[in-house]
Amino acid sequence: MGLFGTNGVRGIANVELTTEMAMSLAKSFGTFRQGTIAVGRDTRESGDMLKGAVISGLLSTGCRVVDLGIAPIPAVQNYVKRCDMDGGIMVTASHNPPEYNGIKGIARDGTEYSHEDEAVVEKLYNSHEFARAPWSRTGGLSYADPKPLYIDGIVATVNAEAIRNKKFKVVADPGSGAASLTTPFLLRKLGCKVVTLNAQVDGTFPGRNPEPTGSEINDLKAAVVAAGADLGVAHDCDADRAVFVDEKGRFVNEDVLLAIMTEHILKKSPGATIVTPVSSSSLIQDIADKYDAKVIWTQVGSIHVARTMMATGAVFGGEGNGGLIFPKFQYCRDGGMSAASMLEMLAHTGKKLSEIIDAMPAYHSVKDKIKCQDKEMVIRRIEAHTKGENVDSTDGLKIYRPEGWVLIRMSGTEPIVRVFAESRSAGGAKKLADYGVGLVNQFNN
Repeated sequence: MGLFGTNGVRGIANVELTTEMAMSLAKSFGTFRQGTIAVGRDTRESGDMLKGAVISGLLSTGCRVVDLGIAPIPAVQNYVKRCDMDGGIMVTASHNPPEYNGIKGIARDGTEYSHEDEAVVEKLYNSHEFARAPWSRTGGLSYADPKPLYIDGIVATVNAEAIRNKKFKVVADPGSGAASLTTPFLLRKLGCKVVTLNAQVDGTFPGRNPEPTGSEINDLKAAVVAAGADLGVAHDCDADRAVFVDEKGRFVNEDVLLAIMTEHILKKSPGATIVTPVSSSSLIQDIADKYDAKVIWTQVGSIHVARTMMATGAVFGGEGNGGLIFPKFQYCRDGGMSAASMLEMLAHTGKKLSEIIDAMPAYHSVKDKIKCQDKEMVIRRIEAHTKGENVDSTDGLKIYRPEGWVLIRMSGTEPIVRVFAESRSAGGAKKLADYGVGLVNQFNN
């Protein structure tokens, strides 16, 4: 298994991800990409420790460093792109528990590092053949705040006047993460009355776990109803994702979120292209068909979605996990832009969020995972077994049946195979999931 997982390098801070490792990784990045590098972090307790190691490593290679402090990763990505940085590094473990941290590379165009670039960085890391600058070129450290540029950029991208006219009431739950310093301020700039939960910067995450799942944000659900708010929004720690609660206090399924936002965008751009991974709901195809749009299905992972969007001129893309990409602003998952776009959608439709959700066709899904020491072998055997069937092998094996589909794919970070089934009926989804799990178990020996 390589050094880089689906989203950078992650591990338990000071155990798996040490300062020595962080510094060597930064030296690898700095050797690969000389120039001025922006460095930001989320709110984790180990953030300053690892950020210091990253900055030291970059400086040692002769790079100049702009320390952006605590900020959402889309704010750092926006700064890298808008301020002509040569790249960036974000110290973050996104939605992982508080003991974890991670390091993620940002390309000069503000997107995540490609897997090809990560492979070069990993080769440098393993070789220890780092650039070493003379003493006179190791002092290029400066400081900047990327948050005002980020907030103002979002406000300028959406229809701020339409949003302000509605005077929405929003409950914001940044989860004590980096969006504590941006989302409440963004919402107020859009004329919203804002109630906050967990909006204090705290790397121990006292209010809830960093991943904003439906079961983790019960306080937000209750607060939306109690406050009589129009909606609630919650983020993960680095705020590249946003999830929502409607005015009735109901969690908005992430696939439904992707679908309603797809429709919001396609209303303005019928016939355009949408990009999403093969793991996303068929609901996206339903919406695309309604507007004569094209759907391109990619491998799982936001970098695959973003790069495909750039290559095809897609107007929107995203994953069914709250990670939405708005190319009108930037080619990366963006929780702040998602929140503003949700308000824009409500302003344009004049409907309540619950009404929009309830109008969507219903799909049912089942997810499972099976431990597999040789997961590659299992996938190869299933591929041979299903030869001749209607199978999409873009990422794993997506097997289509009359009642729906089942996706069987390897985890990028764990010795497991994931099974994800979807159907119009709950019974159909269970039948497909049982079929997928049965195939994995059959060949897992």
